[in-house]
Amino acid sequence: MSDSRPADLSGFVADCERWLSDRLPPADATGEPDSDVAVFHSLSHEAEAALIRAAADWQAEKFAAGYGALTWPKELGGSGLSPQHERAFAAVEKRYAVPADHELRRITTNLVAPTLRDHGSALLQERYLRRFLGCRALVCQLFSEPGAGSDLASVATQARRVGDGWVINGSKVWVSGAQFADYGLLLTRSDPRQPKHLGITAFLLPMATPGVSVRPIRQMSGGTSFNEVFLDDVELDDEMRIGDVDGGWTVALAMLTYERNQSGSKSGVGGSWDQLRDLALSRPHMMDPVTRDCLVQAYIGEQLRDVTRRRAEAARQRGDTPGPEGSLGKLLWATSLATIGRVASMLAGPDLVAEVDGSGPYFWNAHVLGAPGFRIAGGSDEIQRNIIGERILGLPKEPDPYRTAAWSDLPR
Repeated sequence: MSDSRPADLSGFVADCERWLSDRLPPADATGEPDSDVAVFHSLSHEAEAALIRAAADWQAEKFAAGYGALTWPKELGGSGLSPQHERAFAAVEKRYAVPADHELRRITTNLVAPTLRDHGSALLQERYLRRFLGCRALVCQLFSEPGAGSDLASVATQARRVGDGWVINGSKVWVSGAQFADYGLLLTRSDPRQPKHLGITAFLLPMATPGVSVRPIRQMSGGTSFNEVFLDDVELDDEMRIGDVDGGWTVALAMLTYERNQSGSKSGVGGSWDQLRDLALSRPHMMDPVTRDCLVQAYIGEQLRDVTRRRAEAARQRGDTPGPEGSLGKLLWATSLATIGRVASMLAGPDLVAEVDGSGPYFWNAHVLGAPGFRIAGGSDEIQRNIIGERILGLPKEPDPYRTAAWSDLPR
């Protein structure tokens, strides 16, 4: 964005509208109802690659025009504007038919880029920040492992120091978009003699490095967005390290905080309240007192989620560091997805199981099959409740007799 563009909000909005209208048709130009309610899409490899490319290209176009990192400092590639400007652009953008988004794009710009800004070396920031903000390279999240999911601090992927670099061995699982990513933000176990929350080191891993292999996982919704990633004698320069040696848990917490705050305010994933209301209006014969009550509960859940989102935005405007309120937003979001799916199932009835004439609500099964996954993804509901209890309500931590024990001494 050039410095000649108006910084006042009304002028900024007019500028956004001109820029967007020159590039995109209005969102309702087709006149067709929105039937995309999928939480995880069922796409072929080629179709998912095309979707990701379109989402990345749109982010790149916004970034080049100054709309892709509105609140970031100018010296880091942003526009140096306020959160109000960011929300104003998002509100205008919703009125246009933007390309469909993808988790890999959001991970790159909303999670990895700010984590690298907060904890990366000057070299990594100079080399990668603008590439990630403009989606000229995409990054996946190499965190969870077969034995370290909700208990992420138990990561076992080994990072062994060899000369001026590292040799990595281990595996990761449930990695969104790994088969399309250029890099991965990797958590490793660098010192097994320390307690599990220590002895962790984070790296930025080029996915084309020899020894990295990706195996897609078929989901019950039909797609293969998630993957296993295997790391066999992967050699990595120390300059790719993020944060201090054995200080990777701080990096992980930063990224998880951004993830949970994003989850709490996320839209465009799964069916919305408006789509659920349209389904109810189209099937009055399926309405009974119980269904109507559940419909009201779904609406209340969405309103509570919106209040929480607004509270988090107000804190952000004050300059507060993102905190545990992100866990509350994430929990409300996962609960809302589950509630909407339950009500959609009640309204759709047997039509949820099979598509008869192409006009029924069968498409809602893409929401119903995917919603349970988000009670685990990004930290399970149980983990979010622990965070809320300990960090918001001030309740005592759960007893952990192994908290100070060396990771290598933990029972397995």
